[in-house]
Amino acid sequence: MYRQGQWQSGERASKWCRGARRVVTAVVVVMLWASAGAVRVKAQQKKTVMPWMDQSLSPDQRADLVLAQMTEAEKLQLVHGTGWGVLRPDTPVPAGDNGGAGFVPGIPRLGIPDVNLADSAVGVRMAALHGRYSTLLPSTLGAASSWDADAAYLYGAVIGRELRAQGYNMSIGGGVDLMREPRNGRNFEYAGEDPLLAGTMTGNLIGGLQAQRVMGDIKHYALNDQETGRNVLNVVLDKKSMRESDLLAFQIAIAIAHPAAVMCSYNKINGDFACENDYALNRVLKKDFGFRGWVLSDWEGTHSTVKAALSGLDQEQPGSKYFGEALREAIAAGQVPAARLNDMAHRILRSMFAVGVIDDPPVAAVMDPFQGRIDAQHIEEESIVLLRNAGGLLPLRPGIKSIALIGSHADVGVLSGGGSAQVDPPGGNVADPKRGNGEWGKPVYFPSSPLQEIRKKAPEASVTYADGGKVEEAVATAKGADVAIVFVNQYMSEGRDAATLSLPDHQDVLVSAVVAANPNTIVVLETGGPVSMPWHNTVEGILAAWYPGIGGAQAIANILFGDINPSGKLAATFPARDADLPHPGVTGFDPAKATPGTPDGASDITTPFDVDYTEGVRFGYKWFDSEHKEPLYPFGFGLSYTTFAYSNLQVDSGRCAVSFIVTNTGDRAGTEIAEVYVELPESAGENFKRLAGWQRVELGGGQSRNLTVMLDPLTMSIFDTAKDSFILPKGSYRVLAGPSSRETPLVGTLDE
Repeated sequence: MYRQGQWQSGERASKWCRGARRVVTAVVVVMLWASAGAVRVKAQQKKTVMPWMDQSLSPDQRADLVLAQMTEAEKLQLVHGTGWGVLRPDTPVPAGDNGGAGFVPGIPRLGIPDVNLADSAVGVRMAALHGRYSTLLPSTLGAASSWDADAAYLYGAVIGRELRAQGYNMSIGGGVDLMREPRNGRNFEYAGEDPLLAGTMTGNLIGGLQAQRVMGDIKHYALNDQETGRNVLNVVLDKKSMRESDLLAFQIAIAIAHPAAVMCSYNKINGDFACENDYALNRVLKKDFGFRGWVLSDWEGTHSTVKAALSGLDQEQPGSKYFGEALREAIAAGQVPAARLNDMAHRILRSMFAVGVIDDPPVAAVMDPFQGRIDAQHIEEESIVLLRNAGGLLPLRPGIKSIALIGSHADVGVLSGGGSAQVDPPGGNVADPKRGNGEWGKPVYFPSSPLQEIRKKAPEASVTYADGGKVEEAVATAKGADVAIVFVNQYMSEGRDAATLSLPDHQDVLVSAVVAANPNTIVVLETGGPVSMPWHNTVEGILAAWYPGIGGAQAIANILFGDINPSGKLAATFPARDADLPHPGVTGFDPAKATPGTPDGASDITTPFDVDYTEGVRFGYKWFDSEHKEPLYPFGFGLSYTTFAYSNLQVDSGRCAVSFIVTNTGDRAGTEIAEVYVELPESAGENFKRLAGWQRVELGGGQSRNLTVMLDPLTMSIFDTAKDSFILPKGSYRVLAGPSSRETPLVGTLDE
């Protein structure tokens, strides 16, 4: 199983820290890829009909053997999809298409199977079309808040085993775009604002997925950080900042997981579309990162034939407008070398061999929904972040007599995120019951009832519910109850961004009215990302539950009543207000065109515009540090039902490691996430810290443990554009350790 930091060996880290101003070269990543090895299955036959079926050969050797037997038409067949299938009316569905998001026909005469691709960011999408069941997992942003690589690996394994059972051999999930824009509609599909945390969690997720013999991709490459105008916007960002932030997250994730594919995004990057961007695809992804899989476009993200092919795109999705007959003609005319087509096909074939989809194809099976729910609940229990617990109201005590539950359809279910990440709820949307798949752009609630689970925890209590639609009814329900629990929500989806960090539908008014009626008020957030909370210091408790998944109600109840001690910590900063962000509003967003409850027309904007990230690498906690702003809740923050103390920091410059003692100072067992940050030498010209490592540790009441955290050299480096390499700045590094980015009681120095 993968772990944080495993993508870089301790020996290599030591060399980084011993050598002053050493340069990172592309060779490092290539060596990592080679050393990780490909999937191997021992050959059970000494003789095979087709030589490329010899499993003792490397994936590259096997791909070359197949390639030598392929016609040009067969190679072209691999480098584009066949159409939209079930995603678009009146489009033929090819034989062999499994009804997912994409399909590439195989080559039966050579033993190459079809590629059936499924949207599966938080679970397998469109299962209802075929009467199938899919587990809804918590949002990946929530899972990232567990800071648990094992949980991320499990997350991917759940998706992988369900894809196999449904007949798919490729996932198109794996989002790792950083949270530059906290109002981005797809943040719930991503893994937060820090490249080390996001890259590590996403890499482990894809590692768990591909261990199930299902190909995975990592997306959206790159800088697809808002939905507004995503098809026409041009990201303006210098190369140094790209390499130290957004591209670094991809680099880390790719080096951990070795995904079959990388999906390029819709937007432009410094003037060129991401799917025909030579710098991003050829120079960085394939050369510097040593990526050996294939690049596929986001759906209709291909814009040309010759430029896209020469710039590194390997597969058009969906359809064949550019990489079908047009590519054949370009090759015949000498505009695209035949060797480039061979490279495209080779990358696809080697990934199929490497992951095992040829040697061990999917076998349709009845899935185990119970295990899926158990796994989803476990991940959510680690994902929930306790943001506030004033007066120690939580966990709720035995013997509580009355509970008022308010809002967000908490009587019947929990909210999920929309768009291509929308998993179909079993039995239909419990907030608007009707059979079939989830409706695009409409909030979908899953049958996991907080009301029922809370009643199970407090069988002697009177538990009443008000839907929150009428404030006066909510107030009447809350009055006189021992505690009021208000569920608030923020529905987010692909194709839309939030206009503001504020909760929609006047929910801030609702919370303020309830807390005025009952001072013992707890708020549970079901959101796609950070939200502002003007009432935060008036309520007794706040839980960030994210989109909690099919086991969400059970997990929330377990946290509320203390059966589980919360351990999650924020993977993203919660700002107090929009004005505190680098961009007070979403660039290109026109509130006049955004209808409440519907997408904002992100995909319909046709006039190009620039999104100028003048903040460079300074976003999220780095922005708040450098601008001396106080966040509502900082990156890495999360409370527990016990307390922890840090002591005795020791810095080992030679090993690039720090050690310190963490003590559980309470009488209750709990899990702490110990975080380590570095401040670069003055020569780097920075005024913020960077996450460089962390470790989860379980401690009984009063127990202490000495932890050693290996620091990640790339997080301590700057990208030298003149040398086109990462280097360690000359000087001393300040090392800080503690429970969050804003609370680092231990301070030491690491000398170069």
